[in-house]
Amino acid sequence: MRVVKPFDPWKSKLCSCKPKYSFNPYTGCVHNCAYCYATYIPDFFNIREKKNLLKLLEKDLACLNPRSIISMSNSSDPYPPVEREKQLTRSCIELMKEYEVNLMVVTKSDIVARDLDILTEMNTVICITITGCDKLETNAPSTEKRIEAFLRAKDASIPTVLRFDPVIPEINEKELWIIEKCEPDHVVTSTLKLKRDAISRLQGYPELRNILTFYTEKVGSYRYLSREFREKLLRKIENFCLEIGISCGFCREGLEFKAKSCDGSHLFKFV
Repeated sequence: MRVVKPFDPWKSKLCSCKPKYSFNPYTGCVHNCAYCYATYIPDFFNIREKKNLLKLLEKDLACLNPRSIISMSNSSDPYPPVEREKQLTRSCIELMKEYEVNLMVVTKSDIVARDLDILTEMNTVICITITGCDKLETNAPSTEKRIEAFLRAKDASIPTVLRFDPVIPEINEKELWIIEKCEPDHVVTSTLKLKRDAISRLQGYPELRNILTFYTEKVGSYRYLSREFREKLLRKIENFCLEIGISCGFCREGLEFKAKSCDGSHLFKFV
């Protein structure tokens, strides 16, 4: 495999995702989220295109099982501002359509709404991350724009997943109105997990300095909230979702949940 690779989230023992593949049209991201975990990618905050991407993508697609799920993207957002002109992601989607790919689109951008004309003709699940933390996601589209794009995907009858992720104690844990406003088919949520460089960036936000002291558990190269603290936060969200008839899963938490999948892959329509 060249550009489509097995999804393996940092070999985390807490990952509960079912088998799928990962694909990133771009390398790097310009959303500039203060808590970003993907900075293991060199020069991450500088976006760039991949050489010969479409040729490499087609070679990989030809090797895949027809029932395979591709998640786009789990590291670099597939809809950076430059995509409006470059249309690289759109070209990739058009190619995936030819190969009848089961595509999970993961983004923080409202640009995804532009491609609904193609995505409605595919076996697609659209996942939009909306946290209500615009201050920490300085270059990403606003919460309002993302909600608007989310509702447009719903109106197009595409299965929708709201990624209420990450949950940051005392910052956005009560922003559950976002879930109620979007009425997604599924919610995936998880608590903020911190790498060393993210901790350094978050030190610049006075309202977060006290929160950083809550991170007492180490899992691999990440700092986690204690298991008890994490479960308390996430069960509140899960219970809220269940009360209004929405399934809810947790991502890399090591906690059981009632949904059929953590990421919403159970929403795909397989024949």
